[in-house]
Amino acid sequence: MKKYVAEFIGTAVLVLFGCGTAAVLGTKGSEANVAYLATAFAFGLSIVAMAYSIGNISGCHINPAVSIGFLLSGKMNVKDFIGYVIAQFLGGICGAFILMSLIGKEHGLGANGLFDASIGKSLLIEIILTFVFVFVILGVTSKISNSAIAGLVIGLSLTLIHIFGIHFTGTSVNPARSFGPALFMGGEALISVWVFIIAPLIGGALAALCYKWLFTEIEE
Repeated sequence: MKKYVAEFIGTAVLVLFGCGTAAVLGTKGSEANVAYLATAFAFGLSIVAMAYSIGNISGCHINPAVSIGFLLSGKMNVKDFIGYVIAQFLGGICGAFILMSLIGKEHGLGANGLFDASIGKSLLIEIILTFVFVFVILGVTSKISNSAIAGLVIGLSLTLIHIFGIHFTGTSVNPARSFGPALFMGGEALISVWVFIIAPLIGGALAALCYKWLFTEIEE
């Protein structure tokens, strides 16, 4: 249960600070480039902070796409996967609720949106972004000797992915991060949220299968 509570808290923090930064800067007339970078670092630093605080408890997945990657790579059992995903979605909802209570819906809550109103393009972008993110996580956590720097590497990787991806979809790579804000925003955000649930899960699964194949080849 402690692992699930840790995942709940971690996901809530990610949504509150990451999506909160996106929402606030997006309505303050900030220069687009400054807002993009600040949002990217907000998500990345949230991961770093949580990795070094709850990492020893739950591994700090705080993302169903990461959890499915661990499940398919044999690093997680089905029971924990289900518990983690439930905790992550509840955490995302809680974080979005706190954010809405603070700034209101009119600021957007950092919800994701389709790129060029295209489901196909948005699916492809999110699959690629999530593949890279989960692939990095599986790689850096594969050796115990990397534990001291794993959180920093993962956080910086998420920052990089956001710097590139915000222009397209706002960058999800995390179903729980997308569902929370979309639930309270409603409208188009809620209608299209399935894209930001399915695509990251596919990207995470592909990353796990690819990494598992590469790792097996090296071992052989």
